Amino acid sequence: MFERNILTNLREWSRRPGHKPLVLRGARQVGKTTLVNQFSKEYEVYLKLNLDKDADRQLFESGMSVEELLTAIYLLNNKERKDARTLLFIDEIQNSPKAVAMLRYFYEDVSGIDVIAAGSLLESLIDKHISFPVGRVEYMALRPCSFNEFLGAVGENGLKASQYEIAIPVPLHEETMRLFNIYVLLGGMPEIVDNYAINRDIVSLGHVYESLLTGYRDDIEKYSSTETMGNILRHILNVGWLYAAKRISFEKFGNSLYRSREMGEAFRMLEKTMLLELSYPVTSVVVPFIPELKRSPKLLWIDTGIVNYVGGLQKELVNIKDISDVWMGHIAEQIIGQELVGDDNSFSRKRYFWVNGTGSDAEVDFVIQYDDMVIPVEVKSGHNSRLRSLHSFMEKSPHDIAVRFWRKPLSIDEAVTPKGKRFRLFNIPYYYAGQVGRVILKYI
Repeated sequence: MFERNILTNLREWSRRPGHKPLVLRGARQVGKTTLVNQFSKEYEVYLKLNLDKDADRQLFESGMSVEELLTAIYLLNNKERKDARTLLFIDEIQNSPKAVAMLRYFYEDVSGIDVIAAGSLLESLIDKHISFPVGRVEYMALRPCSFNEFLGAVGENGLKASQYEIAIPVPLHEETMRLFNIYVLLGGMPEIVDNYAINRDIVSLGHVYESLLTGYRDDIEKYSSTETMGNILRHILNVGWLYAAKRISFEKFGNSLYRSREMGEAFRMLEKTMLLELSYPVTSVVVPFIPELKRSPKLLWIDTGIVNYVGGLQKELVNIKDISDVWMGHIAEQIIGQELVGDDNSFSRKRYFWVNGTGSDAEVDFVIQYDDMVIPVEVKSGHNSRLRSLHSFMEKSPHDIAVRFWRKPLSIDEAVTPKGKRFRLFNIPYYYAGQVGRVILKYI
């Protein structure tokens, strides 16, 4: 399995004095267990518990002190307790509220052992009331692979470094776009990326996508609190992928008969599992972002590859010149949204888009914060005159920077709005979406 970029963050966490037990959050199948197993190779002693297993889970049900518990964990792992760099990994921790509570004592009463806990959130959110000890743990989010990670997985380490440094030479632009289009088609789920990196065969991956979808649906079957909620969640996971990067209404979503309240509850439940995000509009052109929660959100899914598979878009994406030409631009918008948070390990990071608060239909695909500025982001190819919504934003904005993602090489235009305001339009190739902050920093 290839190396994930978040390993750098794990190393920084482990070296930081006074660091707390780490809760690694992420949807199912984004590679949490594999990541920690890789990270464990940097320790002398690796202790692992999987709370899907009764024997492991029962350790926390016995009422032992933290010292007694540690002794039992060493014995269960057939390891000698000694003064050595040690990692304890508690997988599927959501299966034991007592294990969650014990994280506090690992922080307060145990020294010399790094503790990482991980697990999917669907069970705990629907069926159990679990509260992580406030101020005694810290969090990281793990998401699907970014394009930068994909480049490393397929052996393009030179391009991986150049992509990070915003240094891909123009003669390599088309080759980088070709690789990016493959990434768009496949998505970033680690099992998919690893399989492709080994076999270079897209056709054979159908069973992997089916396995991913089945796993998500099986979670619904197992943990739905009521039959009605189970049916709604199942409906979203069956048809919701077809609404990727589109604004949605909860009322009768997906041609159903479900009402807004229950559909909204189901969407918010899935959002907490990190399978999707409800991206809400903002109307201001300055920070802070204040989402308009009464307006229709845009639906952004965990992974473009699954969207393509469910939507039957894979054949259309093979040898495509410009991803903006596929599915009215929704795939391009979905993948840019995915890349904007691809290597961000902050659990609280949200994506927003902008609408004109004056009643016009102006809408900018995304807005991002750079220093104290709100930067408008459009995902469009073509002439600058087509960027009417971006012009509307810039006429209100106190600064002069805007971003447009497209398939062409990097360029910066001196643009002007219909009302005469001049601004700098950063035309950024799709493959730099995950590094947009570095692009702006390099050329601002």
